[in-house]
Amino acid sequence: MARPRRTIECEDFVLRCWRGQGDFAAAFELIEESLDHLRPWEPWVARHSEENTRDLLAKFESRWATGDVYNYAIAKDGTLIGMCQSSRGIEPQGRRMGYWLHPAATGQGIATRATATMVTEMFTLPDVEYLEIAHDVANVSSAAIPRRLGFTELRREQATPPVAPAGRGIDVVWRLNRPAPPVDGTRSP
Repeated sequence: MARPRRTIECEDFVLRCWRGQGDFAAAFELIEESLDHLRPWEPWVARHSEENTRDLLAKFESRWATGDVYNYAIAKDGTLIGMCQSSRGIEPQGRRMGYWLHPAATGQGIATRATATMVTEMFTLPDVEYLEIAHDVANVSSAAIPRRLGFTELRREQATPPVAPAGRGIDVVWRLNRPAPPVDGTRSP
């Protein structure tokens, strides 16, 4: 089974596979410092605790091994500043993507560039035909990323509970299909 790279160098940050419990202190601090920023949009933060962070890191490792979820820490100058992931979609040829940043890292294009890097990496996997991003219709910041990256709004659907506290309970689903190979046999840019 093909897998993505465990470490992906970007211009001024790195996407790297989580290092299990060795990342516990940094992951816990990252989430702890981001709670107010995440709480409106991420229902899972209501359960934030040391135990849940340890469980989360263990799941990252086991799900990477199965190919169910490829979850990356986003690190800049050795400090964790966010997370991004790709998980199996409903259909075997699709994957869902997600991302979030520490509030001090927002507004710098990092989430867009991290997601673009993940798009490129996921399309190196032979079984991935499309990628999707879903977010609550009220989360306009999250909507900007798929729009910038050329995703197309596919549908709006009832959100799966639990609904984000600031959300409206309607998810916008965006899709990007694998680019077609060039007709003349040359590599595309």
